[in-house]
Amino acid sequence: MSSERTPPEPEGEGTGASDSEGSTAGETAGHTPGHPRHGAHGRPSTTRDKWHAFKESPYFPATVLLFILAAAAGLFAGSYTYAMANPTPHRIPAAVIGQPASPRGTAFVAGMEKALNTSLVLHEYDTTAEADEALQEQRVFTILRAGNDRVHLDVAGASGASVAQLLAEAGEKVGKEIGVPVTVRDVKPLQPGDPRGLALFYISLAAVILGFVGAIQLSVHARSLTPLERILFTVAHALFGAFAIAAVVDWGLGALDLPFLQSWLILAFTMFTSAMVFTMFNTLIGRWAMLPTWGVMVLLGNPSSGGAVSWPLLPSLLGHIGRWLPPGASVNAQHTAVYYHGHQFLFPYLVLGVWALISCAVFWTWRHRHPGGRPKPAEHAAASG
Repeated sequence: MSSERTPPEPEGEGTGASDSEGSTAGETAGHTPGHPRHGAHGRPSTTRDKWHAFKESPYFPATVLLFILAAAAGLFAGSYTYAMANPTPHRIPAAVIGQPASPRGTAFVAGMEKALNTSLVLHEYDTTAEADEALQEQRVFTILRAGNDRVHLDVAGASGASVAQLLAEAGEKVGKEIGVPVTVRDVKPLQPGDPRGLALFYISLAAVILGFVGAIQLSVHARSLTPLERILFTVAHALFGAFAIAAVVDWGLGALDLPFLQSWLILAFTMFTSAMVFTMFNTLIGRWAMLPTWGVMVLLGNPSSGGAVSWPLLPSLLGHIGRWLPPGASVNAQHTAVYYHGHQFLFPYLVLGVWALISCAVFWTWRHRHPGGRPKPAEHAAASG
């Protein structure tokens, strides 16, 4: 048997047919070779189209972040430089035992105000014990006693190393100018491991920053946490982180002799509050929550906290605002716990508590807007279907 083979088509015939069919299809669609395309896909992109495409691309948030980070860098440097680079005294409270009506006392007070370029807010006390109590309660920063042959100036390094140093230097200078011997004594010195009084500021700063950084990491790596679980893990994060900070500074480095339990809980309270402030903003404005958190906690809160520069030396507005923000409240509570054991203030704990309570209430009320959580069983089944 012989099999017949179909001769192969000449090259080009199939291609020609396809081209012909394609041409026919193109002409049927209304497109003639040599003419520009028409329709939505063929028209040139307008500026509006390009802008819409750019906004939908990953380049838009990246570009916005470039400008935000540049502005944040400038504001960060500016806020700390403005508050700390050239501290200037503003109305320093001073205790006076008896009235400084003697010529020596009057001349010394006038010389101090001139040297400090500020006014001493004088509080008169009848006895040394009353003046010491005012110093312990941090109502005054120095005690002035004008005797017959010399002036006694008591300062408190624990109330603010920068203020104490400024007062001591000014007192010795004024004494030489008016020809009156001046005895300067630090009646409340700082601990030996922290001669500049900055350790409390650093541990409070660590608690503030690691607080909201921890909240950010929970939002990124544990998005499926429910609202209650998120709060509980934030509490755990604050307790563990605060313990590590206190243990390293006290037991590890020996820089501070802390009242450990109280300092640990203050740091934990600070970390929890800072974390919940970020969580609140994350609930309200989503991915841009870092902006107000950074502004409140770092740009405004830390420079005005009174930790690096005491409140009497800060610009007056910052000195008043700082007490009402979590970083300032943390430094204030920690400072009193370490150096003024029997003279605790309720105010800094109330500030931390109000910020934490408001943040938790906002997060819980609008928890459905927070970019996290697990879907409900019905939603999960619908999504699977």
